[in-house]
Amino acid sequence: MTAHLKSQNLENGVRLLTLSRPPVNALNATYLADLESAFDEIDKDKSVRALVLNSDLGVFSAGMDLKEALAFSRTEQTAIVDGLNAAYGRLYGVSKPVIVAINRAAIAGGLFFALVADYALADKGAKLGLTEVRVGVDFPVGAMEIARAEMSPATFKRILLSGQNVDAGEAQTMGIVNEVAEASDLKDRAIEVAQDYARIPPLAFANIKAQMRKPVLDQISRVVADKSDPARDGWFTDETVEAMSALLVAATKKT
Repeated sequence: MTAHLKSQNLENGVRLLTLSRPPVNALNATYLADLESAFDEIDKDKSVRALVLNSDLGVFSAGMDLKEALAFSRTEQTAIVDGLNAAYGRLYGVSKPVIVAINRAAIAGGLFFALVADYALADKGAKLGLTEVRVGVDFPVGAMEIARAEMSPATFKRILLSGQNVDAGEAQTMGIVNEVAEASDLKDRAIEVAQDYARIPPLAFANIKAQMRKPVLDQISRVVADKSDPARDGWFTDETVEAMSALLVAATKKT
């Protein structure tokens, strides 16, 4: 594992993977590649019966670092689109139970960890949302198809087109998370859920999960293999830098 990912083996084949890239587990191409490698290793490790994904920072993940993204070249835009497709696709295809514990915030790219989870928990104070429309970018194919598959049509439309965050209780009502917990209990409760999932016969679980997710995984595999995601040809538009800059200014005024 890298310095920004911590791995721990727990009882009964549960693996705890902790995001730890200060200050907010921001996603860039390098970190996404590290995550993809970690998911691949975990999926291939026969001793792992369930995965818990959490954060040891103040938030789960705030998505892409907008300050960094403002300076992205065309090549860097393509690299992060490829990284998002590959990392999300690999986690979506992990054959083991994936339990995700969201503390404080899972925004934009950070929300997809909850969407790909087999069981997602959030603390009572958490905020969740997909803010891409307000940042001035659309979605890579992998992200779009996972969101489409894992949200109800009404939630899908509201979350993607409003770009507004919702609190944990509303996210549970919408089906984005399965359970809301006290912040102090979040990690232990996620491990408890994982211990229960770890008791499921692994081959049956893997086969049923593959049946459920095959159409989306096939789409993601195609765009990764043939590099056909339209966002690779220039993810940012004329609106993007202005929108990102405005959000950064607004965030500064709040602090």
